[in-house]
Formats: sequence, structure tokens, C-alpha cells
Amino acid sequence: MSILSKHTIIEKSPMLLLVGSLLVVSVGGIVEIAPLFYLENTIEDVEGMRPYSPLELAGRDVYIREGCYVCHSQMIRPMRDEVERYGHYSLAAESKYDHPHQWGSKRTGPDLARVGGRYSDAWHVDHFTDPQSVVPESIMPKYAFLLDAKLDGEHIEDLLSTHRFVGVPYTDEMIAEARADFRVQANPDGDWDALVERYPGAVVSNFDGQPDLTEMDALIAYMQMLGTLVDFSTFTPDASR
Repeated sequence: MSILSKHTIIEKSPMLLLVGSLLVVSVGGIVEIAPLFYLENTIEDVEGMRPYSPLELAGRDVYIREGCYVCHSQMIRPMRDEVERYGHYSLAAESKYDHPHQWGSKRTGPDLARVGGRYSDAWHVDHFTDPQSVVPESIMPKYAFLLDAKLDGEHIEDLLSTHRFVGVPYTDEMIAEARADFRVQANPDGDWDALVERYPGAVVSNFDGQPDLTEMDALIAYMQMLGTLVDFSTFTPDASR
């Protein structure tokens, strides 16, 4: 009863309760934050990670604009059921060039962290055009209008420059060639060798099957690279962390 009595004293005194709460929060904050000052980098460098190509970055903007993150997370948690369903758990390094990240805390649809390469471009076109045609139980709305939304890449250099301003390591060459890279990634008949050299692993395809470059092309380009940059067959976590 003596312990409960002392606890009651704190509860009945607003000032004691405030001071006690501040003390507990301060100690917890110091324990969590102080170790970060002794780390050179809080994100492990992982081989294969690179900035988004111009077309992928434009597709990511479409993804965010349409609110896809509301129903689909991009974070596989290190739990058995998650890993067995979606693949290797997500690494912090996979999101280090994301502004903002797309981790999410709720899933109405499946997690998309490893969706790249799992489905054909044609499947994605059908899925975005009429989701129920490929997943009958889906409650996802239709995005067929993306096929008619043309993209010219007029401001793509500015988009890359803005991301470089916040820390994404786009080079002067990447920015100078942004518009050319933007267009050639959706043209498998074009000269795309330089694009793949700048952005290793970039998928080159006429994603939506149409002659014009559209928002559907950009969105599918983004989908097809998610989770494909890290080779998890050779990945070994840094044991020092």
C-alpha cells in the first residue's frame, strides 16, 4: 500500500506529474538518440542501390499523386509470414533515396516492396485499367485514364535537380541527359545503353504498348523496378550494426 500511496501523491499533484513525465520522456529520448551521434551512417550501404531513373521518378510521382500508398505499403517486416508471402524483409537502404518513403502502416492491398518483375507489363496495364479483370475480389478503382495522360518530360531536369538538393546523388551528367533518358526507357528500339550504364538494372520497355509516352508508362516503369536492385541471393547483413 505504501507504493500505491506514493503513486497517488504524484497523480494528485499536476506539477509532480508534469516533472515526472518530462523526466521519463527525457531519459527515453537520450537512450534512443545519443547513440546516433557515434555512428558515421545510420543506413547500411547496400550494393546495387541507385537513384531512380527519370521515368521511374516520374512514375513514383504518379503513384504518390493517386494515393496508391494509402492501400499499399512498401515495407516487408522481418516476420515469418511477411517474408514467406512477399520476400526478403525490407532494408533501410532501399528507401534512402525516397522523398517521402512509402513504408506505410496499413495494407488494404498487398505490399509492393518486391513487386518488380513479378508480372508482365501487359498484366500491369490490365490491372490499372480494370483491376477486377485480373483480381476479381479487388476493390481498387480503375486508372484507365493514365493511358491517355501524355508525358513530355518538360520539367524532368528540374525534378532531378530538386531531388539532388535534398541529398539524392544525381550527377551533372544525369541531369543533363534526363530528358533523353526519360524518353528512351520507354523505347526498346532506341539507343538506351547509356541509360542502363547510368541506372543499372533499369527496365527498358514500351510499358503500355502505345506509341506515345504516358503516365501509364511511367507508373509501370516504377512498379517494375521495386525490389529488384538488391541481389538478396548474395546479400549479407552487416553484423557490426
